[in-house]
Amino acid sequence: MSMAALVQLASHCGSRMCRRMVLNRVHLIQDKLVRSLHSPSSTHFSNSRFDPDSSGHPTTWDSFGIWDNRIDEPILLPSSIRYGKPIPKVSLSKVGYASQIGQRKENEDRYQVSQMTNDIIYFAVFDGHGGAQAADFCHKYMEQHIRELVAKEGNLEVVLTNAFLNVDKELAKHLQCSADGRIFLISSWFYLTAEVMVRKRIKFEINRSSMLSSGTTATVALLRDGIELVVASVGDSRAMLCRKSKALKLTVDHTPERKDEKERIRKSGGFVTWNSLGQPHVNGRLAMTRSIGDFDLKNAGVIAEPETKRISLHHVHDAFLALTTDGINFIMNSQEICDVINQCNDPKEAAQRLSEQALQYGAEDNSTVIVVPFGAWGKHKSSDVSFSFSRSFVSSGRWA
Repeated sequence: MSMAALVQLASHCGSRMCRRMVLNRVHLIQDKLVRSLHSPSSTHFSNSRFDPDSSGHPTTWDSFGIWDNRIDEPILLPSSIRYGKPIPKVSLSKVGYASQIGQRKENEDRYQVSQMTNDIIYFAVFDGHGGAQAADFCHKYMEQHIRELVAKEGNLEVVLTNAFLNVDKELAKHLQCSADGRIFLISSWFYLTAEVMVRKRIKFEINRSSMLSSGTTATVALLRDGIELVVASVGDSRAMLCRKSKALKLTVDHTPERKDEKERIRKSGGFVTWNSLGQPHVNGRLAMTRSIGDFDLKNAGVIAEPETKRISLHHVHDAFLALTTDGINFIMNSQEICDVINQCNDPKEAAQRLSEQALQYGAEDNSTVIVVPFGAWGKHKSSDVSFSFSRSFVSSGRWA
């Protein structure tokens, strides 16, 4: 029986014993092939199917977390054949997510997980400020824009960049139409007294200003073929990959503390001030330099163009992807988040525990997390979590 046939059989075996028997057979075939590749009579070369990191030590099937009873998932056969190594399927039913309101009056965080196309899974978090209008709009339309662009463009970094910019433009039109609608209603109230008319107009101007200052962070991750991970972000919501039990940051916060971001703000005519807590804000209002929305600060250099990152997963080492909003990020650093999740038995428990632990540590803002398990889930479990209690537990004050 061919290797591909054995792989397919293993992925469809109903019992663990059956799977073990088939995988042992695959293991024997691997050993035989590797010995032939390294025999004196043959030319030595590295084959990524058996030696993916060119270390000289062939990878065995049991070295992957998915075959160690951590995630009982089949492999993606077409992707595994294409890339020459086992790639586990990421099932949406195994993804964990949680959102806590914290001490705020409303939860302006939004999150989304979906099978966008046959080969692409979509993950996103949006942390709204100045109202939930911008976060709601992104939650409703971001995936749609990405899906339309993916049909025409294969480069996912280009797709995400264009999607963010398009959604920002559409949001501007949406908010402007909402404001224009209120103008029409007010102009039709001709029978009101002059005094009441003035009150209504003042109220409208306040609402209009609120809509134009509504904005949101956006951190979106696309997983294609179970191996290609592409992340785009604006604002301070983060994406982090746990590799060999260490946190690998996939995003960098867009704040006025960054020299390159501050320079763009100043060149655009904006300015940076610091509040009483020592936190920098654009034009004294916004603690981030990139966002979707915040149209009153576009002329001050606040942009919707995301920074993107592409990475190839190594399921033998990569345990999970975590997307988090600043209610969590402000309280715990990336490695602490990684350690908390690594303590848990499954991603659903991990998401719930992380959001609750942020509250216990003093989080005031909304806290949202998505945990996506990969092949090495549970392979590097943490026995305990170290946490720095010297960190100041004050409100992040991202939006004044």
